[in-house]
Amino acid sequence: MDDEALRRLEHVESVLAITRLKHTYWHYNDTGLRGDEIAALFTEDGVWSNAELGHYEGRDAIREFFNGASSAIPFCAHVGMNEIIDIDGNRARARWRCLLPATLAEGGETTSSLILIDYRDDFVRIDGRWFIEKLDILFNFNIEVPQGWAGQERVRAAD
Repeated sequence: MDDEALRRLEHVESVLAITRLKHTYWHYNDTGLRGDEIAALFTEDGVWSNAELGHYEGRDAIREFFNGASSAIPFCAHVGMNEIIDIDGNRARARWRCLLPATLAEGGETTSSLILIDYRDDFVRIDGRWFIEKLDILFNFNIEVPQGWAGQERVRAAD
C-alpha cells in the first residue's frame, strides 16, 4: 500500500474511532449516567462544560458530576447526528448535534423535556487510543413536553 493510501486509511480509522467514542459516551449517559465509565473516556485533565450544568475539569470531577446526576436526570436518550470530524495528526475537533428526550426531576416532580444540544469537542490520541479532551455543550433549547413520557420510561440493563 502506498503512503497516500495508508494516510487515507488512518484518517478513516480515526474518524470511526472518534465516532465510536462519542457513541459510547452517549450510551453510558443513556444507561444510568455511569460516571466511572464516562470519566474513563476523557483524558486525565479532560473538561466537560455546559453553562446550565457546570464546568468540570479532570476525570475525578467528571466522574463525581455524572455519578450524582442520575437523581436529577432519571432518563435520557441521546439521538446524535450531523457530525463533522476534522483530524490533524493525533488531535481532532468535532461538531455534533443531538436531540435529547429527557426526564428531569426537581422537588419530587418529574417533567418530560426535549433538549437540542450543540457539541464542540476536542479529542486527542494517546498511545494509539482516542480520548475526549474537552466537551463544550450548548443547549440550543430545553422545552417541557406537556404530554410527555415521564413515568413511562424503560431503560435496557447496562451491558
